[in-house]
Amino acid sequence: MPEMLLACCQKGIAGKARSYKRRPVCDTQPMTIVLIAIALYLVAAGLLVGAVASDKLGSRRGWFWPALGGVLLHGSYHLLVAWRTPGGPDMHFFAALSLVGLGMAAMTTVVGAQGRMRGLGVLAFPLAALLLFAYHCYGHEPSRGLDWRLQLHAWMALLAYATLAIAALLAVMLWAQERALRRREFHAWLRALPPLTELEDLLFRTITVGFILLTATLLTGMLFVENLFAQHLIHKTVLSVLSWLAFGALLMGRWRYGWRGGKAVRWTLVAMALLLLAFFGSKFVLELVLERTT
Repeated sequence: MPEMLLACCQKGIAGKARSYKRRPVCDTQPMTIVLIAIALYLVAAGLLVGAVASDKLGSRRGWFWPALGGVLLHGSYHLLVAWRTPGGPDMHFFAALSLVGLGMAAMTTVVGAQGRMRGLGVLAFPLAALLLFAYHCYGHEPSRGLDWRLQLHAWMALLAYATLAIAALLAVMLWAQERALRRREFHAWLRALPPLTELEDLLFRTITVGFILLTATLLTGMLFVENLFAQHLIHKTVLSVLSWLAFGALLMGRWRYGWRGGKAVRWTLVAMALLLLAFFGSKFVLELVLERTT
């Protein structure tokens, strides 16, 4: 793993001749933070997998401290990069992905510590480790200075994406649980999940929180972002609004018509796909394909 990180850093340094300069942090301290954070995430996920396999997920709490350590080191790494990198907070493609992974891991740790959905860490912790690894390998890009209003909008967006990404994972788990129950396949991982109605309730609670955050994101965007319908932002704006409408329709359908099960899963995944295209799809094209900053 250290050799892979060093190779990534060397690759990042070689890429500085591009239209903007990436600044990988390759010295010992940041690399050590990344290695330990990734190791802790994977240890926490491994402990959860072992608990699921032995059907003792409810009684084992050893995963919590590695997960908490991974989250704290993950956040510390971003703070270190922000301190060492000129300009505003790094909000470019891989930085944003890593921050969303951090948010997902943090929420999973907090919710899991309360006894609900610990099994979600089997997916969330390795994903956070992967996104942190990708961010470190790609490098850190100086951002243009953002005033507090644009920073508020950006952080609100990342919170919304992280929360709704958790909802998407819950939707996938709900689909898998329903499918297994219909086929009468009672696996160990199925017993690790809460009852179907409780999982569904948690899904809609998460979507409600994410919908509120997404609404705040769109409102702050309209208030604080200039040229919101400019050429390089119009697709992001339209797709975000479509995702907001889809999540809103799902919540309305749940309240008015009692939508649940497969219909709720499909609406959640479609809305989340629109949101991913709105933010990360557009950032990927603009920053990695066209090599323009956003």
